[in-house]
Amino acid sequence: METDTQNRPGPDSARGDQILVWDAAVRVFHWLLALTILGSWITHELGVRFMEWHMRLGYLALGLVVFRIGWGLYGTRHARFGAFLAGPAEVAAYVREWIAGRIHARAGHNPLGGWAIVAMLTSVTVQAISGLFNSDDILTSGPWRPAVPGAFAERMEWLHAANFNLLLGLIALHLAAITTYWLRFRINLVLPMLTGRTDADPDGAISGQRLWLALGTAIVAGLLVLILISAAPEPDPADLFF
Repeated sequence: METDTQNRPGPDSARGDQILVWDAAVRVFHWLLALTILGSWITHELGVRFMEWHMRLGYLALGLVVFRIGWGLYGTRHARFGAFLAGPAEVAAYVREWIAGRIHARAGHNPLGGWAIVAMLTSVTVQAISGLFNSDDILTSGPWRPAVPGAFAERMEWLHAANFNLLLGLIALHLAAITTYWLRFRINLVLPMLTGRTDADPDGAISGQRLWLALGTAIVAGLLVLILISAAPEPDPADLFF
């Protein structure tokens, strides 16, 4: 049983009929990840001159995922995986309600959205990790490319390309869902991710944002990614590109 005060709406948790459901850490993570993915795509399309920035954005994406995993374990109420990962029966029931048009605004992710979050985080993780072993065969090589056989690196390059197409599909579904919820149910899913507030059952409000804990988690996530990169072996001079 949870005992922290974030499960009970406090004096700052509601403004009018709206309640606070998304803490600042979740919102910053969401928009920063979106910008990171967009930036990664742009730097890839711009070519080899921007590969260093492409790699840096990949490191940032990996750090964001590590942060979100931690925050999903001990963050605020609706940020936790246990709060939004529903079983098959609950997902099926939600789908039936969706088809019947009986969907209302709720605090936190819905059963379908919860699993969409997991799919997105998994795809971003695969993209970031596979990028550590990639090479453009011209100027830039991922930090862990020298540590693996060529055949493994080639599989990682294939995975990096194939998974990006999957990630694009997940993003398209995400945007389609946002549009559908607005057009069909008049539920705005974007504004709450900007303000943290939505119209829902007051019992779903959070009263604390745990900002210091979020900051500590972000620092640890960044250090873990830095350690991962720093631990990579030095490339063989014969494999350097000139």
